[in-house]
Amino acid sequence: MLRLEHGIWVVVADGEKALFLRNEGDTELPNLKVAQEMEKDNPATREQGTDRPGRMSDAGSEHFSAMEETDWHRIEKERFADTIADKLYKLAHEKKLGKLVLIAPPTVLGDMRKKLHKEVSDLIVAEIPKTLTNHPVDQIEKHLLAL
Repeated sequence: MLRLEHGIWVVVADGEKALFLRNEGDTELPNLKVAQEMEKDNPATREQGTDRPGRMSDAGSEHFSAMEETDWHRIEKERFADTIADKLYKLAHEKKLGKLVLIAPPTVLGDMRKKLHKEVSDLIVAEIPKTLTNHPVDQIEKHLLAL
């Protein structure tokens, strides 16, 4: 059972938005307040890339095979996960970050996990693989209480 103690941080993120929430209430009546919000404009790959996929000669043949197109949208999501991990490290290093709950879609959670410094990883008490960034804070609280 997840206990949202006073002062616990909850980071709700996806590949384009992150909410840094802090519990100003207690375990019985959590009161999550937005400490910081981050957003990254990340249009679809078709809007970011202008080149056609490359082609490569098949060995010993006159045929050419298409190469996979770069997924710029996915790359930007990974970069945003880096930005979140850097922000968490800065907060932890400045002793402003206490216990931590991470909520993100599974792929973003995995990207963040790879980038987190040990100082931040040691503070994590729960990881929740869900997309809740577009939910109001009171709905995030209700979701966490239901766990």
